[in-house]
Amino acid sequence: MSDTAKLQVPGKEVEYPILTGSTGPDVVDIRKLYANTGMFTYDPGFTSTASCESGLTYIDGDEGILLHRGYPIGQLAEESSFMEVSYLLLNGELPNKEELDKFTYTISRHTMLHEQLATFYRGFRRDAHPMAVMCGVVGALSAFYHDSTDITDPKQRMIASHRLIAKMPTIAAMAYKYSVGQPFLYPDNSLSYTGNFLRMTFGVPAEEYVVNPVVEKALDRIFILHADHEQNASTSTVRLAGSSGANPFACIAAGIACLWGPAHGGANEAALNMLHEIGTPDRIPEFIARAKDKNDPFRLMGFGHRVYKNYDPRATVMQKTVREVFKELNVTDPVFEVALQLEEMALNDPYFVEKKLFPNVDFYSGIILSAIGFPTTMFTALFALARTVGWVAQWNEMISDPDQKIGRPRQLYTGPVQRDYIPVDKR
Repeated sequence: MSDTAKLQVPGKEVEYPILTGSTGPDVVDIRKLYANTGMFTYDPGFTSTASCESGLTYIDGDEGILLHRGYPIGQLAEESSFMEVSYLLLNGELPNKEELDKFTYTISRHTMLHEQLATFYRGFRRDAHPMAVMCGVVGALSAFYHDSTDITDPKQRMIASHRLIAKMPTIAAMAYKYSVGQPFLYPDNSLSYTGNFLRMTFGVPAEEYVVNPVVEKALDRIFILHADHEQNASTSTVRLAGSSGANPFACIAAGIACLWGPAHGGANEAALNMLHEIGTPDRIPEFIARAKDKNDPFRLMGFGHRVYKNYDPRATVMQKTVREVFKELNVTDPVFEVALQLEEMALNDPYFVEKKLFPNVDFYSGIILSAIGFPTTMFTALFALARTVGWVAQWNEMISDPDQKIGRPRQLYTGPVQRDYIPVDKR
């Protein structure tokens, strides 16, 4: 391949450099396109546009590959912990035992929230969606932690990153507690990151909470699988907000707002709702027939993916985990049977195989979270909790990139051309 790409436009031919990454598709560097041609590219959804240079996460959707700093997601989910993956994303390498212990200690010492924030929660309605609460509370953190909002100071950026990773479980657990009218539980630094979150969510002050290790491991895996996913909508939102110089708490609040959309973070909730709608295994053929009918608006939620055109590598881990959790908790929910049979039918139906509509991570994670005891309204909040580490890692990378500029997408304008104003009495 030539190291330049030639573009013919009316009246001339221009050349642009071809940039090559460590893996994945090459990219055409069109930063001087407008200066050379007076034209922009048109790419709704930015599906063919590389908006940044990143060394964090790599996805090959055709092959079903997801790597964090080069490590396959399956290996990390099976062998690692969320704290270890968080360190990896933030620092670029897996920690040794001393580094991991120090990082875990640092995160555990940032888990408490400013006491005034408890009053802040009480300003919300009891039936407020947890994501609405999290948007507000995370955005408000910048009003409480002024000593870590100077984005030009690497030390302050790292403190803010640690605070966000540490406080997100507390924020999410308090959102849940507030919705059910139970008292907030302070963090317990003797527990793991995930164990602490489970206790703050399901424990009560009146009795001791014992963390179930199978549930703890399952939830930790879910956190790992959702930690980062390249330049998706919410990550791009965090980067776009950060490109303006906004403080890190505001940037992550923007990411939470974007994640809330049903096409993004709400997919696991939609998948579980669909399984409840199907109800019993005998109704599966009816719904599969509806999914194949072009005139029926019904869609099989939790199947297929915008990026993965093969089996979602995260779903492989979840497929095993869902069985472990149901066995441990002795769950006999018909929804589980619907999920298993629907999975089997879809994987063997020529229609779904041809269209590569394989079960994705959302199909399984919603079932697991429901079995653990989370209401569907908390699903996206848990996604936000896990994705925070990816967001802060991407934000840190962006701030450190000397080529980063404030985001400014262009447009294909189709409105009226210039015209003169007509006074209201003459219209």
